[in-house]
Amino acid sequence: MSRIGKKPVSIPQGVEVKLDGRVMTVKGPKGTLTRELHQDMIVRVESDQVVVERPSESKTHRSLHGTTRSVVANMVEGVSNGYQKVLELVGVGYRAAKNGDKVTMSLGFSHPVEIIPSEGIELEVPANNRLIVKGIDKEKVGIFAAKIRDIRKPEPYKGKGVRYENERVRQKVGKTGKK
Repeated sequence: MSRIGKKPVSIPQGVEVKLDGRVMTVKGPKGTLTRELHQDMIVRVESDQVVVERPSESKTHRSLHGTTRSVVANMVEGVSNGYQKVLELVGVGYRAAKNGDKVTMSLGFSHPVEIIPSEGIELEVPANNRLIVKGIDKEKVGIFAAKIRDIRKPEPYKGKGVRYENERVRQKVGKTGKK
């Protein structure tokens, strides 16, 4: 039995969960999320919790059980609290500045890089070397933060680049010159 899958998802105050066939809609104080769940999973909305069950013990159903429960839990968490990823810009002259809803970053290229947030994503720049990606959909926040990180990944010799907060970059030893 899936340890994650058999736990019911509790619905906090102010969050409304509707199930219309395979489509689940979760509405909360931060916004609304809609997602189509897998047709094999059995999902029931009870008074103050969502229960996910599997129809059989096949390998496919066992793997979908915990995944479906986690997707539902992430939707409930997103509309009630939201998600955020913090990125750090490490390097001499690496900085970010917010212009309206766009963010302009200087990352050592010959040109500044402009980032326009996609729908459901909010960008904040609390300091010129920190960038916060916020949103209610955990998947969208993670993908958008990864795209920003891909612009200039941390390099292994000096550690310069865009990295997640608390990410450890393994540094390599550089060349040693002969005398």
